[in-house]
Amino acid sequence: MACKFPLPIEDLSCPVCCDIFRYPVIMSCSHSFCKACLQKFWEKSGSQKCPVCRRRSSRSEPPNNLSLKNFCEAFLKERSQRSSAGSEVLCSLHGEKLKLFCLTDEHAICLVCRDSRNHKGHNCIPIDEAAEDHKKEIQSALKPLQEKLKVFKEVKHTCGKTAQHIKTQAQHTEKQIKKAFEKLHQFLRDEEAARIAALKKEEVEKGWKVKKKIEELVKDMSCLSDTITAIEDKLRADDISFLQTYQATVKRAQCTLPDPQLVSGGLIDVAKHLGNLSYKVWEKMQGIVQYTPVILDPNTAHPYLILSEDLTSVRGGDRTLQLPDNPERFGYVCVRGSEGFNSATHSWDVEVGDSYFWFLGVAPDFVSNHDIWDDIWGVLYTCGGYVVMSPNEYDGKPRLTVVQDPRRIRVQLDRNRRELTFSDPDSNTHLLTMPLLFTEPLVPVFRTYESKLKILPVKASVTVAQHS
Repeated sequence: MACKFPLPIEDLSCPVCCDIFRYPVIMSCSHSFCKACLQKFWEKSGSQKCPVCRRRSSRSEPPNNLSLKNFCEAFLKERSQRSSAGSEVLCSLHGEKLKLFCLTDEHAICLVCRDSRNHKGHNCIPIDEAAEDHKKEIQSALKPLQEKLKVFKEVKHTCGKTAQHIKTQAQHTEKQIKKAFEKLHQFLRDEEAARIAALKKEEVEKGWKVKKKIEELVKDMSCLSDTITAIEDKLRADDISFLQTYQATVKRAQCTLPDPQLVSGGLIDVAKHLGNLSYKVWEKMQGIVQYTPVILDPNTAHPYLILSEDLTSVRGGDRTLQLPDNPERFGYVCVRGSEGFNSATHSWDVEVGDSYFWFLGVAPDFVSNHDIWDDIWGVLYTCGGYVVMSPNEYDGKPRLTVVQDPRRIRVQLDRNRRELTFSDPDSNTHLLTMPLLFTEPLVPVFRTYESKLKILPVKASVTVAQHS
């Protein structure tokens, strides 16, 4: 619908931007322009000339054209009201329906715009065709965003599971810590009771010994007192009576009792009870404390595997607990040790029993769950045979010949000599030594299905350094 405004649309359009005037100013030559358009034209041309007639302006800031400004605002208000009343968007310049899309300028135009000088020679197509083409383009660009959003949602879901698992881990670990310390506390309480009982026993024994000595002294003192009293009575008798009993009195005055002796060792042996008390308790504690050279890392265990509470054994099973898919967790049915070894010699014994499938070896500390079999050294037992595995040798060669299946395997990692050795500690039989062409930290790796693999503890000892 054409605009019914009293002025033609051309009189309300800026000659520079070809849009409805915004803050119009009027020059001395009577031409009007948008204030911003005129300033830009002057800055670009470097002179204060009229963009239409090229007449130079004597004023750097032409006055506002208030009447034209009022006309433009009224026109825009009327057009806005007509546009909001209808269901279609109209051209802001001509008030016509937007039926074309200018591919050159990338915006919708009306039929009048197409014939105007602003779009003369431009490539224009119908609105619906342009919308269809652009929708296809946006849909193509939308697919990667939708896929990325899907990935974000999956990671968010995994993070949520991880947060819940962290809480479960903390609660379970706290329970195990309390259980372990309760065992130590009970040991200390029992040890305290035993040592106090030993002290009380010594107190009773030595107290009874001293008491018995006192009783003996009292008995001897009573005997001596009676003798002294009898002799003193004889001394007070008359001379005839005294002389008549003189020999008996002399004999009685000869004391046959030995001199009394103090009780030797009668005091409490305080040094025995208090000397190196903490050390002796610590030394005795070795009976209940075990040291395992390799501790399994539950954060790397495949969900199928079940680890013992003390993290020293692993077996396969149908796990009901849902574990988060954290980056450290193996995609293979494996679990690794919690610590990597970069120097010195390390050894650990693994009880394999009668397991029909297991793997023992080492892998780089940084190995991921996707490429573990590309960088791994060890022995795989499967289908009654032993396969030596090392990088680029996963094809099953070479095989290891073992006379009798061991129930325990000793794995020794010598980082200084760069060797990995397998042996049977029960028969003291060497099985295999593998060269390690890898200088980064290596971690123990374990694999099993139904059967259990147990890392055996080693005997701990306390050594006291003697000063020369």
